[in-house]
Amino acid sequence: MNHWRNLLLILCVTLAACQQTAPIVVVPPPTMAPTLPPTLAPLRVYVSGAVATPGVYTLPPRSLVNDALKAAGGAAADADLEKINLAQELRDQQQIHVPRKGEAAPQQPTTGPGSPAAKKININTATLAELDTLPKIGPATAQHIIDYRAKNGPFKKIEDLKNVSGIGDATFEGLKDLITVEP
Repeated sequence: MNHWRNLLLILCVTLAACQQTAPIVVVPPPTMAPTLPPTLAPLRVYVSGAVATPGVYTLPPRSLVNDALKAAGGAAADADLEKINLAQELRDQQQIHVPRKGEAAPQQPTTGPGSPAAKKININTATLAELDTLPKIGPATAQHIIDYRAKNGPFKKIEDLKNVSGIGDATFEGLKDLITVEP
């Protein structure tokens, strides 16, 4: 028995001596290069009415009515700027009509869901507040839509909205007649 113990001890010492120890190297995980959100397309707006130079102007995304007014050379002397919202954010292919003093204010389209002439909400350009007016879309889901849009670019078809976290088939069914991806 003693013989086996000695043999086992010699075997263990030999194996331990034969093994090479390699240093432990800690490799950090690869870092992802930051991805930039897609560049939003420029806006094309038609400025008409009491402005120096009416016409179609190309403006950067997130421009305001005031920016369109400046692009058109400013308001004419008889412009009634109190009847338009200079702080409103523009949408692509929007018309901005600057009324003259004494002229009726331009009609604003009805955007509330459920009204007979309700205008569809463009999910590619809608603000959080506009998206929040849709049924079953609260501020959190509206922000998910905006985040998805910033990360993946504009929606190509309204059905792509189902790719957004929190929007399934049932929610989409309630929205499909109220939304568009067309300007």
